[in-house]
Amino acid sequence: MSRIGIKPIKIPSGVKVELNNGIVEISGSRGKISKTIPIGINTEIEDGMIKVKRTSDDKSVKALHGLTRSHLANMVNGVTDGFSITLEIVGVGYKAEILGKNKINFSLGYSKPVEFVLPEGISAEVEEKGTRLTIRGIDKDNIGQTAARIRKLREPDSYKGKGIRYSGEKLKLKPGKAGAKA
Repeated sequence: MSRIGIKPIKIPSGVKVELNNGIVEISGSRGKISKTIPIGINTEIEDGMIKVKRTSDDKSVKALHGLTRSHLANMVNGVTDGFSITLEIVGVGYKAEILGKNKINFSLGYSKPVEFVLPEGISAEVEEKGTRLTIRGIDKDNIGQTAARIRKLREPDSYKGKGIRYSGEKLKLKPGKAGAKA
């Protein structure tokens, strides 16, 4: 039995959960989000809790049991509190600025600035003179994917550490030519 899959998810006050033919819709103060439940997994609402159960002990269904429960828990947390990821932009002249409602313009050392369009449901905020970017939204998967796509625009350099990195990410820098002779 999945240790994570059998844990019930508490539904906070102000959150509405609907089950419709294998689709779970969760709405709260921050918005509405829906997800399709995989075949072989059943969800029930009992006593203010969402319970995830599997119909068989097939290996593929077992693998989806805990995953489905985690997705539903993230959806409940997203519509109540929301999620955010912070990125740091390191390098001389490297910065970001927000253009309009859903565009970010990056200066990353290329010949032209890089324009990035944010997906629907994601917002961004630039702090500290354009060197810190915070991405916010209700869908944890979408926020993580967007942060990874932004980081991919200019990954951290392995010699000087210049580029876009997650906040708190530790880089192991290479010594370079001078360090190789010593």
